[in-house]
Amino acid sequence: MAMQRHTPMGFRMRNGKVFFEEEKANVVRKVFTDYLSGISTYAIARELTASGILNANNKPSWNHGSVGKILENVKYLGDEMYPKLIDTEIFEQVQNRRQEQRKKLGRVVQPNSMNNQSSFSGRLWCGKCGEPFRKYIENCGKASEKSRWKCKHYIYKNRVHCNCGVMTDEQIKGVFILAVNELIKKPSLLQKKQKELPKRYTPEYLKLDQKIKDMEINEQFSSKELSTLIFQRAKLLYQSAQIYDYEHQTEKIKQALADRKQQTEFNEELFLQIIKQLVIYEDGRIEVEFINGFIVHETMLKEVKICKQ
Repeated sequence: MAMQRHTPMGFRMRNGKVFFEEEKANVVRKVFTDYLSGISTYAIARELTASGILNANNKPSWNHGSVGKILENVKYLGDEMYPKLIDTEIFEQVQNRRQEQRKKLGRVVQPNSMNNQSSFSGRLWCGKCGEPFRKYIENCGKASEKSRWKCKHYIYKNRVHCNCGVMTDEQIKGVFILAVNELIKKPSLLQKKQKELPKRYTPEYLKLDQKIKDMEINEQFSSKELSTLIFQRAKLLYQSAQIYDYEHQTEKIKQALADRKQQTEFNEELFLQIIKQLVIYEDGRIEVEFINGFIVHETMLKEVKICKQ
């Protein structure tokens, strides 16, 4: 039940797989449509509340914040777990309108907010400490403004904590193009079913596992605290096992790449469909992992180099 509470509105989980919850999915679609038609998040919230429409918590109570969370949830674009609910073009148009509204209101978007993360959010991970990469804006609002992706713990407590390199949007796009072209060039890589895939743990699992080990060594914990963390670790392991389905995910990749020629430009929809994560290492290595667990290693990506801070 813990996973169900975190399932975005419009979806429901059954037997480890996510399906549309049609009534609420239609509400999500209406929120996007209404917002693009010029209706404000406040007005949308008032209308939903007045109509007695249930929110994600099954309560007929809405506010502009709950509407905003729906409009910014990238899971509606679809990924390895969630089916696609909102077209990429509509989603991007909504983000552009929200950005315009913020500028009109004089609001500054925080560097680490989901509003500013794009389709790469949640798919870039630090191979050194297991934390996600975040987009940092430098010289915001100036002609020299630029954005770069760094480990979330690059700066921690006002000190450089994790120096695991920097990537720009263009470099990430380049890495993806090289990796997907490798599969297009050698489709046989997906034909060979591996008898037993090596066990791979998610960055979240590794981070939690290391925390537990450190606490055990230093004996800086209560029995209740430790048992809670151990339970969370077990839950992460179970979730990854439930979600992972090699043949099913491989078929999704084959369908997405069917009849495609070598890519020369970045395709955001394709990226969201078939990429699980990119792991960036301190020595410049990059791993691109597809939704079925297949990994294109850095040896195939030598044309792309990441910068150091």
